Amino acid sequence: MSGHCYRSDAGFSALSLQDLRPSTIDSVRRSIDDYPFDPADLPPGDDDEFSPVSWAVAIADDYEDATPRVVLTVEEVGQAGYGLVAHLPPHLARRLRAAIGDALKEIGEPTTP
Repeated sequence: MSGHCYRSDAGFSALSLQDLRPSTIDSVRRSIDDYPFDPADLPPGDDDEFSPVSWAVAIADDYEDATPRVVLTVEEVGQAGYGLVAHLPPHLARRLRAAIGDALKEIGEPTTP
């Protein structure tokens, strides 16, 4: 992982800003939401067919260009530190949000919380 979140037995947790802050004081890294895996989330069927995953969403702007990005981390349970981390600029974060909204519409679910 990129160092902005860590996985514990209770799920993803944000580190304090003091733990994360590099040399610049103005940089931001903040956890927005996380979801630890729950076995009830897996669809019925072959247990080996579906990977149990946890996810976390954060924001960060401590890049060379100082552009804020949405950070999406997805990790397979039991593989902490080996997950995938996407650093999404705003236009790609909006595209992902729209795709999730479209998928919810397709299955007959409301798109607002």
